Amino acid sequence: MTTVLMADDGPGRVLGLITAGTARTRTAIAQVTGLARSTVGQRLDTLFDAQLIRESPESLPSRGRPSRVLELNPRAGVIISVDVGEDRTRMAILDLNMAIIGDRVEKLKLGDGPEVLLDRITALVRELIVQQGLEQTAVAGFGLGLPAPVDYEAGRVMGWSVMSGWENYDIRRHLRRSWPVPVLIDNDVNLLTLAEHRRFWPSARHLFFVKAGTGVGSGMVIDGAVNRGAQGAAGDIGHAHVAGFGDPQCRCGNVGCLESLVGGWALARDLGEGHDARDIAERLRRGDSAAVAALRNAGRIMGESVAYATSLLNPDVIVLGGLLGSTGDDLMAGIRQVVYQRSLPLATRRLQIVPTRFKSRAGIAGAGHLVRDHVLAPATLDARLTVGKTPFGDQ
Repeated sequence: MTTVLMADDGPGRVLGLITAGTARTRTAIAQVTGLARSTVGQRLDTLFDAQLIRESPESLPSRGRPSRVLELNPRAGVIISVDVGEDRTRMAILDLNMAIIGDRVEKLKLGDGPEVLLDRITALVRELIVQQGLEQTAVAGFGLGLPAPVDYEAGRVMGWSVMSGWENYDIRRHLRRSWPVPVLIDNDVNLLTLAEHRRFWPSARHLFFVKAGTGVGSGMVIDGAVNRGAQGAAGDIGHAHVAGFGDPQCRCGNVGCLESLVGGWALARDLGEGHDARDIAERLRRGDSAAVAALRNAGRIMGESVAYATSLLNPDVIVLGGLLGSTGDDLMAGIRQVVYQRSLPLATRRLQIVPTRFKSRAGIAGAGHLVRDHVLAPATLDARLTVGKTPFGDQ
């Protein structure tokens, strides 16, 4: 008879303690879990057999002989991470410690539709795997970020987006024809939010992330976890109406959306030159005074929406990212001014408003964390190991 392990006493929990750094020796694991040393030994044997852990060269002092430190084996499997943008797509192979083994950027057209684009991504990722000599390494999962509203549970684009022709297409089913592993799909801003929280603000219980690029989006961490709302639309300030600044036509079909006022494409429209955030960033780089003035004004307009979010969510930290959010202090200054002016002192007395520290690859990191969280979750891992499956591979 097969014994079914519970998530609170199985090898998955032990692995979680090791990867979090909570308990990295046999003695520490026994102390934290309350399990007998013989039981801890069994759990560790299971993890060693699955090649999920290894002994580190490091050792820690103890009452007797120094204790060997245990660590995750980062090459037990690899994660495919893909960040699809409006005009560029980045693909990467990550190890289980989120280190990039190899990556590439390609200009792919969203207008080619889901079948063509997803097949092209698959072909490019396979090339990357071969280039890195990883053909014999198990793929743990596939993470995909999209510049569109995503129903997270269904893994489908829902509603209006720049991804015309993708709505309700079964992306997960398509990818699993080539990748019979867990396929997790999310909105790109949610993945940026996840990456920011995990990398730089892990102790923040409440975080609000704003992406200012060609479009405008936002994501939120509530009680330490990304909150997607009921259908994955939570936190989207880009298409909320902002009163008092006119009602220009937005790409979504509505009027007066925040994005229609401060998105990169909207600033290019108002300046009469260029098409997107890259064009605006280039003008800023040249010191174009009209572009600088437009961005400062955009910061004050964006501050109205961010101030409302501050009162609603009361975050510990607000992080500004995206191409326009990373061009200097002009956008940030306007946001800070309005937030501190509009929000109650109780909401702002400990609030930090900061630029992202990511230089690039934040979307890749977010998609990687999404997959890693899923495949290394104690319940998921215990279920596979209990029935004798390898931790990764065909599902």
